[in-house]
Amino acid sequence: MPAQLIDGKAIAEKVRHQVARQVQARHQDGRRVPGLAVVLVGEDPASEVYVRTKHRACEEAGIHSFRHQLSENTSQQALETLVDDLNADPTVDGILVQLPLPQHLDERPILERIRTDKDVDGFHPYNLGRLAQRLPMLRPCTPKGVMTLLQESGLKVRGLNATVVGASNIVGRPMALELMLAGCTTTVCHRFTHDLEEHVRRADLLVAAVGNPGLIKGEWVKEGAIVIDVGINRQENGHLIGDIEFEPAAARASHITPVPGGVGPMTVASLLENTLFAAELHDGMDQ
Repeated sequence: MPAQLIDGKAIAEKVRHQVARQVQARHQDGRRVPGLAVVLVGEDPASEVYVRTKHRACEEAGIHSFRHQLSENTSQQALETLVDDLNADPTVDGILVQLPLPQHLDERPILERIRTDKDVDGFHPYNLGRLAQRLPMLRPCTPKGVMTLLQESGLKVRGLNATVVGASNIVGRPMALELMLAGCTTTVCHRFTHDLEEHVRRADLLVAAVGNPGLIKGEWVKEGAIVIDVGINRQENGHLIGDIEFEPAAARASHITPVPGGVGPMTVASLLENTLFAAELHDGMDQ
């Protein structure tokens, strides 16, 4: 039988409604509405789209969205000063610096400058370290969204052999940490991996996060596996495809995420959850 599609749009919509209800309850209780500051440097078209999507999602959830647009030639010092100002702003619960930054800027000190309790992207070494130590606080949005997809789909992952293809700090590495936290036996594949096919074939749960269209052949997918495709690759005709050959993979898997409409919507939904969570943290700090 063909795989059951994991509907990321529907699950993300459910999460967003839950966040909106909780934000409304905060307002009714006389508590402050959460605030998210998004910093965009330059005019990268893809980043512009992502920022507009996040702004619209915040509005729909009742979260204040503060957009800070900086010119392409903004200096490192100017960007760091803005982050410092946002760190000190009591109306801002979350800070998101849209990546990638222009080449003359060093993103690492920028991300590390964000207060750990406002790091709603979950990229700060402190938050990644907490995840590694099984004490998660603010978790990277895309891996967090994948775990929500699995949970909301009723899929039990404890004890499964999981393979993550891709080892980026944004998705691959924290994804492996999330899966270990959930009780999976986890393998991470990267550019130095020998025989990728062998590792994929063993996976009860496969997560691909490389950004390389069709890298993983559908025939490699284990019968009955759960397949999560994080990759989003735009073809010359404008169509979006993932890192996994969809049709042959869907013929073998038990569950699979489509591209688009799978993991993508969950990233924004998780960002809203993180912003609300940060606001709750700040409530406790203000008491």
